[in-house]
Amino acid sequence: MQTNFTEDQLKIPAIERSNEILRSCVHCGFCTATCPTYQVLGDELDSPRGRIYLIKDMLENDRPADAKTVKHIDRCLSCLACMSTCPSGVHYMHLVDHARAHIEKTYKRPLFERVLRWTLAQILPYPTRFRIALLGAKIGRPFAFLVPDARLKAMLEMAPKNIPPVSRNDDPQTFEPKTKKRLRVALMTGCAQRALNTDINDATIRILRRFGCEVVIADGMACCGALVHHMGKEDESHAAAAKNIKAWMAEDEKEPLDAIVINTSGCGTTVKDYGHMFRNDALASNAARISELAMDISEVLMKLDLPENVAPDMRVAYHAACSLQHGQQIKTYPKDLLKRVGYEVVEPADSHLCCGSAGTYNLMQPEISKELKARKVKTLEAKAPDIIAAGNIGCMMQIGSGTEIPIVHTVELLDWATGGPQPPAFEASERGVEATVPNLR
Repeated sequence: MQTNFTEDQLKIPAIERSNEILRSCVHCGFCTATCPTYQVLGDELDSPRGRIYLIKDMLENDRPADAKTVKHIDRCLSCLACMSTCPSGVHYMHLVDHARAHIEKTYKRPLFERVLRWTLAQILPYPTRFRIALLGAKIGRPFAFLVPDARLKAMLEMAPKNIPPVSRNDDPQTFEPKTKKRLRVALMTGCAQRALNTDINDATIRILRRFGCEVVIADGMACCGALVHHMGKEDESHAAAAKNIKAWMAEDEKEPLDAIVINTSGCGTTVKDYGHMFRNDALASNAARISELAMDISEVLMKLDLPENVAPDMRVAYHAACSLQHGQQIKTYPKDLLKRVGYEVVEPADSHLCCGSAGTYNLMQPEISKELKARKVKTLEAKAPDIIAAGNIGCMMQIGSGTEIPIVHTVELLDWATGGPQPPAFEASERGVEATVPNLR
């Protein structure tokens, strides 16, 4: 694609990067075939190619974002399926992130929308605030039908039936390995996940310790910054990321870390991008080090000696989170691990398509999100699984709200198969599961 940025514009790092990305696009349209919003809406401007044209025009002319551009950029899930499909290697993620930052700086949204986005930014990244908000939403949920705004209604409906108590495993501390030490890792405990589902971190700590990992919960760790980053709020997202970089580097300097383990794939995609985010900052070298260390839990478990064929006889439908399969390009590890320990693993049709969660997307674009959820649930239920597994809390909440089939994190099933407790999701399910696994602890 030909671009016409001025020399002065190209001196700006963000413009320089966007120019590189735009020039790599060859207009082929392969991205439209795998774009969820294009499939739902059928509008070229709601495809990656269409959005690229809008972004190019906005940035080249250095003009404030207009309502039309904002509408179509806001409808983007940032699922990044287009990046997996693109034969030219167009790095759409960096381009749309730049566009969102430009929108945030130059476009004045309607008052209600500004208040809504500010509220989400002030609540979701903070576990205690989020927990309080969930309690309020749980009280208000029976009255959701009285709420006229679809976005507020979606926020009330998001509240889980049961809000778990705080897990003290998320406090800063060090867990010693149960066997001979093989790795020293830091665990990112997350923000929303700590309020919505404490079982995931608990299972992660157990299985890592069982197979020889010292697990560090770093003091000073914060939200990864992804939630506000995708809102275009660069200052807030970079401030959160900087806290993490400093917290993890402090642990790395005490004794080198072998990995920073992340069990929320949306966070993993962002942390692995810290090196890019801070490439022109004083924290550049430290940020690059953190990005290098960042690993999804499945990447770490592939390095360990998990036993074979010890899982209960169970059919698992694996949902591939977009941030894992497209953002991090991790496509087989979770399935490989589940198969290794003995589960029967099946995948739904169109497994590359988003479930519609996408951070705050299910709250800000509820109509499109519900359509994508319905499609995803239908394809998963068609496989008649005993349980659904996923690697991202957002996907788990989204899919779980549309099906009676229990859904758990992949690491919970791996922990159970290798000696951990049965995932609590089974106990809450009306289906119930009777299965025993050998105690390998």
